[in-house]
Amino acid sequence: MFRNGMFALAALLATLSFSQGPPARRPGGPLPGIMPREAELFRLGQEDFMEVETEEDGLGPAFNGNSCSSCHAAPAVGGVTAMTEIRAGRREDNGSFTELRGGTLFHLFSNPEHGCQVEIPREANVIARRAPTPLFGAGLIEAIPDDIIASRADPNDTNRDGVRGRVSRVFDLAGKRERVGRFGWKAQQATLLAFAGDAYVNEMGITNDLFPADSARGLTAAQLAACGSTGAIEDKKDEHGLRGIDHFENFMKFLAPLPRGPVDQATQRGEALFESIGCSACHVPFLTTGPSNNPVFDRKPVPLYSDLLLHDVGTGDGIPQASAGPNELRTAPLWGLRSRKPLMHDGMSSTIDDAIRRHRREAGNAQQRYLSLSDDERNWLIAFLNSL
Repeated sequence: MFRNGMFALAALLATLSFSQGPPARRPGGPLPGIMPREAELFRLGQEDFMEVETEEDGLGPAFNGNSCSSCHAAPAVGGVTAMTEIRAGRREDNGSFTELRGGTLFHLFSNPEHGCQVEIPREANVIARRAPTPLFGAGLIEAIPDDIIASRADPNDTNRDGVRGRVSRVFDLAGKRERVGRFGWKAQQATLLAFAGDAYVNEMGITNDLFPADSARGLTAAQLAACGSTGAIEDKKDEHGLRGIDHFENFMKFLAPLPRGPVDQATQRGEALFESIGCSACHVPFLTTGPSNNPVFDRKPVPLYSDLLLHDVGTGDGIPQASAGPNELRTAPLWGLRSRKPLMHDGMSSTIDDAIRRHRREAGNAQQRYLSLSDDERNWLIAFLNSL
């Protein structure tokens, strides 16, 4: 028994396509309907998002990229690239996980003279790669109320469908309270401001008000100081009175989802199959934003194809983070899938078919139903996914 009927879903999606309004004019553009002041904040944020940081700006001493767009560039700024970060740690004989040198992220690069180049410890026996997540429509995702996400959780599988979605509860440094996480592969951040601050320090080594300490793994304060780390906050307000993390937040908040591709008969058949074999148990076709004084975010359907919950579908990377266990991952939103390559958290799947075949555990029933489809039916289902 599945959570929605096929005919109800088809009717609902038809309503969604009408109620969401016109799509963005181009990939990487702002949400339709925003006010001129918001458009200006989006423009300023986009410029800062693309800016190449230098050592004088606070880059490093260890980092993964020198701009936000070095990881978020295709098919437009805010998307993805083939760049992956490295996470590592140690799984003990009793199955527990140990962080090494104070964390799991090990940076790829460092500033000259490379005295603060991070190395993966020899005792690490879990090493994983994580690809960037696309940011299109992130402001709409942020506007989904916590209780809407939590309402779909089923950790005890009361629906008896094998799917056990669990809420990621995190402490949001931006709002100074516990929230439901929704951003990142492990749903480790709840708000775009915290997500921006986390990325600024962890991916570029630029300290900010939310994350004031450099995060180069295994390096002492003396070593960091020798590499130019002063311990001061590096993200300063500019002439507009905004910090870098404020600019990044504004860009992501007003960044439009990618427009959906053409829908034909094969796509429609594939959409019905997506529901009937159980994919929508986790990849929920839409969630709804809450009440807002801003009409762009006020009670809008968000066709993201995700429940934003944590699941174990057999593809976890063995690295715990925030409230997510080693094998749990947030359900990846599928909107914009047709413009995303490579696939999966580790970037190791080059095709949709391969990504589906990797699903196990909570997704095992849906994966087996997919494998039992005829060649034509699988092609229809993939055509649907390629339309998102």
